[in-house]
Amino acid sequence: MQKNYNNTGTPDALRAWDKEVIWHPFTPLTGAAEPILITAGEGVYLHTADGRKIIDAVSSWWVNIHGHANPYIARALAEQATTLEHVIFAGFTHAPAIRLAKNLLTILPPGQSRIFFSDNGSTAVEVGIKMAIQYWHNRGVRNRKKVIAIQGAYHGDTFGAMSVGDRSIFTDPFQPYLFDVAFIDFPTAAHEAGVIEQFRKLVAQGDVGAFIYEPLVQGSAGMRIYTPAVLDALLAEAKAHDVICIADEVFTGFGRTGKLFASEYCQHQPDIVAISKGITGGTMALGVTSCSDKIVQAFQTDDFLKTFFHGHSYTANPITCAAANASFDLLTDPDCRQRIDRISRQHEAFATHIRKHPAVLEARSLGTILRVELQTEEGTAYANSLRKKIYPYFLERNILLRPLGNILYVLPPYVMTEEALQTVYTAIEEFIQTLPTKASA
Repeated sequence: MQKNYNNTGTPDALRAWDKEVIWHPFTPLTGAAEPILITAGEGVYLHTADGRKIIDAVSSWWVNIHGHANPYIARALAEQATTLEHVIFAGFTHAPAIRLAKNLLTILPPGQSRIFFSDNGSTAVEVGIKMAIQYWHNRGVRNRKKVIAIQGAYHGDTFGAMSVGDRSIFTDPFQPYLFDVAFIDFPTAAHEAGVIEQFRKLVAQGDVGAFIYEPLVQGSAGMRIYTPAVLDALLAEAKAHDVICIADEVFTGFGRTGKLFASEYCQHQPDIVAISKGITGGTMALGVTSCSDKIVQAFQTDDFLKTFFHGHSYTANPITCAAANASFDLLTDPDCRQRIDRISRQHEAFATHIRKHPAVLEARSLGTILRVELQTEEGTAYANSLRKKIYPYFLERNILLRPLGNILYVLPPYVMTEEALQTVYTAIEEFIQTLPTKASA
């Protein structure tokens, strides 16, 4: 039997090798806590090398929607791996990709007609931006170069995605290389009318080619939530001025907001949609960009130079597509809908309860997203020092919560039981009790 290098070495040896050869994302190379060695996953639990069971309350960076090591998805992966592991997708096709494209078009926002495969959320957004830009280029329109985004946006870490994201600590070193974007203010409840007017003046100038947005929730900005009404008003203005609308549903897709896609809350629908994260149930990396017939028509020509010259080595990988099809089956099962609804009700009830605490600035929920913003003298920011207390506090209690500065959020897999979720709530309430309040400070 061949040696299984995945399990080679003692836990101490593996940790030493990790420290020597691996560069972890969003992690300083010095001063960071030693990463926890995970040996297995099961449902909502992550099993560690030292025998702990950690509740994955953030779905492993928002991707795991059906629980770890889901047997149905695992079987689909195994079966596909013995048939066709990969094939170039330029000039070839295969059943798993065709089935996935057909499946996705049955649940994506209305008006989507074509599926373009990539490999993660950033590239799905990158493809969407390039589609919108080339749409105008193919039509011979040269004055539609302006892109509008919302302040606080995070669309990924590739250069196009960074360009349409908020200028922050994530993008500071790369500022000179990013293209110009017109940012409108985040539409808080008190400033919706002003934001709509700001947007209206921009699109009225006639040089706006695209508007990209995270529908209803800005995830990395702190799970900031805004209303469907204001988004619908922005989309109406965009449509009236023939602006291409790009919905970044990488985070909000696949049931996170209570509906399969956040765009379903709106009357006006996007021209382009970028999706990833939950698409494979958290098992394989996959990005998808869909578009409407309006976009497709600009590329349907005998002119070879108007081809969409974009692709990835692992475009539409058959094993990945098989995982996504299995995840689709689970997602569209009525039992999954019931679990999403139950988690949504639990979140809403807990938010109502916890927002009364004087250490809580705001608590609200949308679907399976729970957001608790804590009072702090530093203000809301990703680098808020409170995050250094939150993360280890919950890990010590075998709960994975990865705060966004002073903002706690819970984003569970849909298989999270009522009891496990209550365990997380109880720990949050206990943590909040340790915080100073204005009255006691």
